[in-house]
Amino acid sequence: MVYKKYIAPLFTGTGNGKFILNLNQYRNAHFRKTNNAKHKYKEFMKAQILRTKGKLSKSLFIYTVYKGDKRSFDIGNIVSIHQKFFEDAMVELGRIDDDKFSNIPMYIGCYGGIDKDNPRVEIVVVEVGKGFKVKVLKLVASILERLY
Repeated sequence: MVYKKYIAPLFTGTGNGKFILNLNQYRNAHFRKTNNAKHKYKEFMKAQILRTKGKLSKSLFIYTVYKGDKRSFDIGNIVSIHQKFFEDAMVELGRIDDDKFSNIPMYIGCYGGIDKDNPRVEIVVVEVGKGFKVKVLKLVASILERLY
C-alpha cells in the first residue's frame, strides 16, 4: 500500500501580492489572479509531487488544516482550493491519470489544530488496496486524538 505525505502552504504569491488559498478569496478574485495562484501552488508543490515514483492508482486524499492562530474558519473553504490545486498538479505532473471519481473516489478534510510556527495543509495520499481501510482509520483517529 502506498502512503505519501505532502506539505502545502496556506497562501501563495501571485506576483503582485499574496493569494490566500481559500474559497472566499478564489471566488472574489479575477481569473488571471486565480490562475497565477494555481501555477505558483504547483511550482511550490512540484518537488514533493515528483518524489512520488510512478503513477498512483485509485487513491484516497486526506487534507488536514493547521492554522497559525485561533480565529474561526470553515474547513471546506480551505480544503476545497487545496483539493482542486493539488489534484490538478498531480495530474499535470503525471502522478495520477485524472482526478475523476474513479481515481479519487473520496477525500477527507480535517482540522489538525493550531501551529503558530508552521501553518499549513498536510495532504496524505493513501492508495486503495489491501489494508487501506485500517490505515485510513488510524490516520483519522490520530488526528482526532491530538485534538480531543
